[in-house]
Amino acid sequence: MSTLQKRVVALLAAVVIIAGGFLLYHIETLIALVKGVTGWLVETVGRLGYIGVVALMFLESSFFPFPSEVVLPPAGYLTWKGEMSFIAVVACGIVGSLLGALFNYWFALRFGRPFLVKYGKYFFVSEDSLKKADDFFARHGHISTLVGRLLPVIRQYISLPAGIARMRLSLFTVCTAVGAGLWVVVLTCAGYLLGEHQEFLERWLHVLTFGCAVCAAVLAVGYLLWLRKGRDPKVRKNIE
Repeated sequence: MSTLQKRVVALLAAVVIIAGGFLLYHIETLIALVKGVTGWLVETVGRLGYIGVVALMFLESSFFPFPSEVVLPPAGYLTWKGEMSFIAVVACGIVGSLLGALFNYWFALRFGRPFLVKYGKYFFVSEDSLKKADDFFARHGHISTLVGRLLPVIRQYISLPAGIARMRLSLFTVCTAVGAGLWVVVLTCAGYLLGEHQEFLERWLHVLTFGCAVCAAVLAVGYLLWLRKGRDPKVRKNIE
């Protein structure tokens, strides 16, 4: 395994461990939050409709610490009641997530990188470090973005290093849409399948989140094994 691959292993492992630890530490707070605002969100989403889903998911995917776990299950519940379309809710959730991620990407590219270029030396960020970040996201930005969208907390902020590293925008958009889409479908399905028994959401929320974290870990391990076995030169050229 090359030095770069070892760094990829260490970085992805650290991300999964940190996200998992944060989830376990704050899960009770998150559940309490869900209990406190679910009713209000059902009313709000019902009143604002699909625009409300887009707006709230935009906030969730940008800087504002607004968890999608309290947005999409209520929307899924409204699809169960026949007041909203399941496909439209999922589409709006993905659009909102993508818009928030693109905002973070643009902000990091427009303001974050110039700041680090000018003042990074005071924060132990050298030009060489930025170049290594550029190289890393050029080679592994697709899997980093996809996996990051499935992890709590990380999903909101994975767009920032991607923007700073100037990850290819088309690839960033596709990977963000796929990762966000998986999470949106999971949460919307949860609200739909629970139906009138929304009070059970608090019991299943940590299971859903942990399941997505496991899925992210599987994707990361699979990618690392793929790297270890070597990639087809044509595939390498398209990714790099």
